[in-house]
Amino acid sequence: MGQALLPYTVQVNVRDLEEQGLKLAQDAVRLIRFGRTELALSRALMASQLAPRRYQTWLILGTLYAQERKFDEAIEALQQARSLASEEASIYFALGSARFQKTDYQGAIEDLQAGLRLRPETTDAWFDLGNAHLMLKQYSEAKIAFNRALAIEKDFWPALTNIGLVLFEEGDVRGAIDKWQASLVIDPQVAEPQIAIAVANFSLGDRETALAQGLAALRSDIRYADIEFLRQNLWGERLIAVSQSFLALPQVQTAITEIQRQPVTVISP
Repeated sequence: MGQALLPYTVQVNVRDLEEQGLKLAQDAVRLIRFGRTELALSRALMASQLAPRRYQTWLILGTLYAQERKFDEAIEALQQARSLASEEASIYFALGSARFQKTDYQGAIEDLQAGLRLRPETTDAWFDLGNAHLMLKQYSEAKIAFNRALAIEKDFWPALTNIGLVLFEEGDVRGAIDKWQASLVIDPQVAEPQIAIAVANFSLGDRETALAQGLAALRSDIRYADIEFLRQNLWGERLIAVSQSFLALPQVQTAITEIQRQPVTVISP
């Protein structure tokens, strides 16, 4: 009787697989920087399979899913990362961002607060927390969070601008203008506080000043003529209502048409 042929058993080195997975994750990060999201996502998926016990692979995968607006997949991957490294603040910040984009603002608040307990000196996380409170119309909490961001980074103009958004919704128009003017002291070129000041002056009845300021801002960035873009920038109901009236002015409509007709300048690499 012949001896039966024994099957060959492949010996798998788990450590080698994990190292390959981490290298793929690093490749994914590099591809993200070059805007190659699709390739980055495929590498991140493979990385999570090769190194499933490393939180970094799941964190990168979740971040990429969020960039692709696949928020359920993003949250699932990030929760896996959290189960592996519950003391890593960046996971909670990424979860908060994904939940915010999914419009789960209360969930975003809880994740961001958890991350900030681990790493309290994080400007962007305080800003994101303020935005989540803003979307829930929790104005006092929003201002506290934005001010915490400014306490860490005094020149962080987005926090000043968004405090202005809160103040306008609370009815403090002149206080909002002060915050937006302070934003422009930090960065005179940014368009959002410029158009916000114009709309606020329009609401106060100073039509001439509002037109001059608003047209200059729109020439700087025509996107602020789009109400949906304003909503994406978290402008509230009161500010949106006044913006609609301002943007409907004949002079503004004429200027918008002229700006949109201008040829786009393409800069050669």
